[in-house]
Amino acid sequence: MLSVSRLPRSTPEAQGLSAAALGSFVGALDAGQPEIQTMMLVRHGHVVLEDAWAPYRLDERHLLFSVSKSFTSTAVGLAVDAGLLTVDDPVISFFTADELPETISDNLAAMKVRHLLTMTTGHSKDTVEALSRDRRMVKIFLGLDVEHEPGSVFVYNSGATYMLSAILQRLTGENLLDYLRPRLFEPLGATEATWQVSKEGITVGGWGLSLNTESLACFGQLMLQHGAWEGRQLVPAEWYEAATSKQVPNDAEANPDWKQGYGLQYWRGRHGTYRADGAFGQFILVFPEYDAVLVTTSATSDMQAILNTAWDYLLPALEGKEVSATPRPEQLELPPPTGATPVAGDGQMYRFAGRNPVGLTAVRLDVDGTGTFTFEDAQGGSHELVSAAGGWQEQQAPGTVGDAGPETGERILTSAFGDGDAFVATFRWVETPFVATLTCRVADGVMTVDGKLNVSFGPTEFTAVSDAMSQS
Repeated sequence: MLSVSRLPRSTPEAQGLSAAALGSFVGALDAGQPEIQTMMLVRHGHVVLEDAWAPYRLDERHLLFSVSKSFTSTAVGLAVDAGLLTVDDPVISFFTADELPETISDNLAAMKVRHLLTMTTGHSKDTVEALSRDRRMVKIFLGLDVEHEPGSVFVYNSGATYMLSAILQRLTGENLLDYLRPRLFEPLGATEATWQVSKEGITVGGWGLSLNTESLACFGQLMLQHGAWEGRQLVPAEWYEAATSKQVPNDAEANPDWKQGYGLQYWRGRHGTYRADGAFGQFILVFPEYDAVLVTTSATSDMQAILNTAWDYLLPALEGKEVSATPRPEQLELPPPTGATPVAGDGQMYRFAGRNPVGLTAVRLDVDGTGTFTFEDAQGGSHELVSAAGGWQEQQAPGTVGDAGPETGERILTSAFGDGDAFVATFRWVETPFVATLTCRVADGVMTVDGKLNVSFGPTEFTAVSDAMSQS
């Protein structure tokens, strides 16, 4: 992928920061439990820190999960500015009779665009699981019970963002990605953008966007500059001022940086910050008081830990205070697991029926100590990946682990080692946070695979057992 620098580079000192303090921040990130994959820090509009933990790369797309919501918010702001809708328009006004329930409840009738934006639709839980079970996601959303009066309670709701995307597509005749390309992505130079589309042909809005690290930093700088970019007002300043301000309370959330208030598809944080954030540690964290933007792509179930490290190390650096010295490694990397050389396999193909979290359908362990793993993607296609002893081996495959993301032809890294009678294969889908470790054992003509995912929306461990008659 072509690497193009769009933000000017500078030394930390030229932007009022200590290089040693920033080195300690990187060292603390590296030493912490959260796996950081890439990061970038912008101060006064200049990149003063940029790092990738090999084998990850700054110029590769990364699946962003709910960071996508803040881009959807931007699209709504542009549509409002164009006079296509207002935030006080009723949600049901955009949809046809065959999509609406036969009986429209008072709460559904009262639901407005602003309630979708602020996650105050009146639903008692996130609607996304109910939506994902069927092709007609819009109709399902509109048919769900709205238990509370809209505006009365905050409940994080990715289905609400999907509906914003659906509304924009009805109004503009374009999907969300195409609508934003000339208005946002192309001016920012983020031409690598891809975005997942639902089975009913709607960009999913609340998740599924992939961008590289510098594109995220450009978007963060755009927010910090209230929609201005290279002398143009791409997005109305008033929209970002409202979107990044506290619109509704969210005091019931557990972690301290998730209970500081919610804007229009943005989270408020401690220390006067606001952010776009996505599952497993994808962050665009804006420090308006210090004219700075921090971007991370990561793989962790403890997102608060990344923010805590920013408060403990980066915030004092921005304030010009002393920072605890933490050594920065000479090389930032995520090395492959190591162990014994894998034992020779029997060359038989073992097949697995039924769906598992990584879409594994077959495994063959050959006499040369290599393993060939066949995966099925969410669209029903299949591809093979070879895993062997040594460092990371780079391969290409059409999709991501299981149902995790879009079809991108992404780079995948594999490695293997032996653990007694087991063949242990590791797979890194580098355009996502996902890493899978598959431990394969054969006994009595049956292969058992014990799988482990580093992060997941469901279980992180599973077991798949081949059919005894499936060898070939």
